[in-house]
Amino acid sequence: MSNAGKHVSVHYRGTLDDGSEFDSSYSRNQPLDFTCMAGQMIPGFDKAVENMEVGETVTVRLAPEDAYGERDEEMMQGLPFPPGADASNFEVGQKVMLRGMYGQPMPAVVAEILEDGVIVDLNHELAGKHLTFEITLVSVD
Repeated sequence: MSNAGKHVSVHYRGTLDDGSEFDSSYSRNQPLDFTCMAGQMIPGFDKAVENMEVGETVTVRLAPEDAYGERDEEMMQGLPFPPGADASNFEVGQKVMLRGMYGQPMPAVVAEILEDGVIVDLNHELAGKHLTFEITLVSVD
């Protein structure tokens, strides 16, 4: 029976191809709740849960297009230093929070430090990566 449109609760563990864990509901000791197939989750995760039964555990490996998409070089943006800041205020790999044109938060990572500003990477940190999820369906409402 399809879980599409139903409120589901799952426990999951997400790992990269090298085996490192990038996220887990177990570490928070709280299942993840969402409406299945409503676009709240990455497409491959939603699809994996769609036909699961309560108590069932599946392991799925998602290609980037079923997860956070491919890396997009157009998401690399050059920005001037903010007033009062200079290169000493930044380091490569530093996570920064920017604001979009409507004030929405936009996480970014400093990719390069220039003489008068920085290049930030606005791609999701998991973009371009294959992801493996072990998912257990806890409940369906």
